[in-house]
Amino acid sequence: MYIIVFILSIIVFAYAEPGKAPLVQLNDGRTMPTIALGTWLGNSTTGRITPVGYETEQAVLWAFEAGYRHIDTAWSYHVEDQVGRAVKTVVDAYNLLHEVTTTPKLWNDAHARSAVVPALRASLAQLKLNYVDLYLMHWPLGQFANGSYDYTHYLETWRGMMDAQALNLTRSIGVSNFNKVMLENVRAHQLTEPAVLQIEWNINLQQPGLLAYCRQHNISVMGYTPFGALMDKRRADSPTHIDDPQLTKMAAKYGKNVQQILLRYAVEMGVIPIPKSITSSRIFENIDIFDFQLEDNDKRILRKFDRGYRTIPQLKWRDHPFYPFEKKADYPTTSTSTVRTDASTQQVISKGDLNDKSAKMNFRDIKI
Repeated sequence: MYIIVFILSIIVFAYAEPGKAPLVQLNDGRTMPTIALGTWLGNSTTGRITPVGYETEQAVLWAFEAGYRHIDTAWSYHVEDQVGRAVKTVVDAYNLLHEVTTTPKLWNDAHARSAVVPALRASLAQLKLNYVDLYLMHWPLGQFANGSYDYTHYLETWRGMMDAQALNLTRSIGVSNFNKVMLENVRAHQLTEPAVLQIEWNINLQQPGLLAYCRQHNISVMGYTPFGALMDKRRADSPTHIDDPQLTKMAAKYGKNVQQILLRYAVEMGVIPIPKSITSSRIFENIDIFDFQLEDNDKRILRKFDRGYRTIPQLKWRDHPFYPFEKKADYPTTSTSTVRTDASTQQVISKGDLNDKSAKMNFRDIKI
């Protein structure tokens, strides 16, 4: 009994402590922590990994204990309910409401302007929140529940995001996987400037031009997949692996592991990394990056790892007109696309994507 009380007292103290990560100010005047816990469980050889228990809920609780105050999630991850329970547990118990940033994302099947607010309300119900701190458009392209493309322009979807903010359902709004041209288009139409751009960012995909643009226009950058494919032994095409001699030597120099070096580098480059894990030790390690700084020469070494290598190119959408990434000739693809006319509207269907369970996404229908 005494042992249990002692353990709980430590957890209460940890939760009640301020977050470990410094705050960054957004262009709308709000702030958010400079590291977030990712809650996407990833993919396996059979497709997207779905939760089988309460692993995400436990991971979020560990994250709060470790000092995280920023949780990144999405409807398509199928873990918003677990995130919501964990956030509510901690926020209610330790009055952390204004210290926690919760960032969900709008999925591709709700791109009509009138569908955005209902989609966010559905996420809020799962998250057990009245509003979120930051809501992101997950992709600039839309896709219906049957797999056919939705050609709603991303500017119309963005107007729906603005509607959600006007209703105080989210404090800040941003985008994910937009390129520079798309960001410029938002500005050209004099719409609300995104507070945040979330993109893939790691040492093999550093996107210096896009980062410079965001710095120029005061758009904060969040980086998903901060380790790229470095730790994925199945990715033989990865230009860098976690046991790279330069990386291991650098980690030993600072008394850190390679993952901590990569996360620290992201922060120093102005990127808010989103490491994901459901392992307690890794969750604690990943936030332990605010007690050292990289020397300039080490940052020069890390810059040279940039290969423009995209870990998640989402090739199944490459023929959508709003596909945001470069269409490299060496990208492998096995899907075949056909065009059909349905009520005078052309819709592109990727046969390979619809029939291949490993590539098929999970969708939901929203009644508008």
